[in-house]
Amino acid sequence: MRRAIQLAIVAAVFMLAAPVHGQVAKGLLDPNVAAEKELLALPHMAAATVKALIGKRPFQSALELNAFLQSQSLTAAQITEFFRRAFIHINLNTANEAEILLIPGAGKRMAHEFEEYRPWKTFAQFDKEIGKYVDAKEVQRLKTYTFIPLNLNTAREADFMTIPGVGKRMAHEFEEYRPWKSQQQFQKEIGKYVDQKEVARLWRYMTLQ
Repeated sequence: MRRAIQLAIVAAVFMLAAPVHGQVAKGLLDPNVAAEKELLALPHMAAATVKALIGKRPFQSALELNAFLQSQSLTAAQITEFFRRAFIHINLNTANEAEILLIPGAGKRMAHEFEEYRPWKTFAQFDKEIGKYVDAKEVQRLKTYTFIPLNLNTAREADFMTIPGVGKRMAHEFEEYRPWKSQQQFQKEIGKYVDQKEVARLWRYMTLQ
């Protein structure tokens, strides 16, 4: 019995000390990387709007995407309909209330809960804490709009590949230049493969903490 207790304690300590990798939730189309055909299939997406959207991307936040859709004369209800199928993921640890409220059905109370439990380290933590307020189906729906930043120095290839648009080659480059020490280093090294707008889009998913 004593041995079992000791092993349980060791396992608990290991879990607390284990590096946080982070992850991007799946389930929604990302307008930054979606194909033109996919965008045209979304609600209220006329050909001219899709062309303008592609010309503007990458959007660096859901707020930026929201402003663009407003500029295309979409109503608030139409934008909400769009966001039920496509969205720019929000950072669970830094998103402000205005950004969280863009999630369809997430009111001020839920925005408060998102902020209350920071820092978020895993989606298991999200399932547990947000599950205190809504059922499991709604927890999963809310989660699809979010991401937990990926630690550049510890994340695994599979974690990196949850980022929309990231394949094995880019995941390899993220690992190749370790240890990462600064955003400037990231801009320099990843800038060898993609332009600086795309570097900025990728960086928003990262942390060095």
